[in-house]
Amino acid sequence: MIEFLQQTINGLVMGSSYVLTALGLTLIFGMLDMLNFAHGELLMAGAFVSVGLIMGWHVPYLVAIPLSMIAVAVLGIVMERFAFRPLHNSDRINLLVSSLGVSIILQNAVQLICGPDPRNLASPFSNIQIHLAGLALNGQRIVIVFVSALLISFLYFVIHKTKMGIAMRACAFDMEVTKLMGIKSNSIIVATFAIGAGLAGTAGTLLAPIFSVYPTMGVMATVKAFVVVLLGGVGNVTGAIFGGFILGLVETYAAGYWSSEYKDVIAFVILILILLFKPEGLFGKSVQEKV
Repeated sequence: MIEFLQQTINGLVMGSSYVLTALGLTLIFGMLDMLNFAHGELLMAGAFVSVGLIMGWHVPYLVAIPLSMIAVAVLGIVMERFAFRPLHNSDRINLLVSSLGVSIILQNAVQLICGPDPRNLASPFSNIQIHLAGLALNGQRIVIVFVSALLISFLYFVIHKTKMGIAMRACAFDMEVTKLMGIKSNSIIVATFAIGAGLAGTAGTLLAPIFSVYPTMGVMATVKAFVVVLLGGVGNVTGAIFGGFILGLVETYAAGYWSSEYKDVIAFVILILILLFKPEGLFGKSVQEKV
């Protein structure tokens, strides 16, 4: 029983990072009806920004979290302005190809600036071990869950209780009608990209002390985010939250009770099963188009 609870805690930690990454992806998809293949690189950028701030500028870790979030949010705004906005009225495939190009550019830019070698980030919470009723709780993992829960709750409040959130949901529902109603859709799209990028950057900062930081780490992060979005339902914020925790728990149980070598394979298996049996996702609705 203790081992099961320990694996559950580890699964919630991984699920928290998946949720932060997938929330931005599902917000962008709901807004522009596009899959942003460069979204994982925002997580990578957040990890490298935190490495630079902490190891280069000796910024405290807790201060580096919001700073890296802001830096990556600005990167998301630049990405939207120059890579996606000129293609808003073109075919969706053009946006898809543009996101692939941005992904390659960011990977190679970071590799050129920082080098290809993996880096490790020290956190003041990594060496903290709390033992409670037979469970071993690492301080950094507690920080991940706490910060993730705080950001997820704040985003949920913004989307459902604020005017900007209402405008975001209206734009996701029908962009053309919202323009006719006087809503500045471009401003809402920029805000959505900034929020989504900031969340992904924060996930990178939170995971940097646990995993190695390297230029291509965003590739798998993108895949996991896609799985979470499809699992919960495309464009569904609540679905992304539950989907992230489901994927984190399933992967952790598979690694703990089966083999850690197949942990990443689980994501692809879930992706195939969802596409085959429930393509609208667990929380999505099947919509029929009339021609």
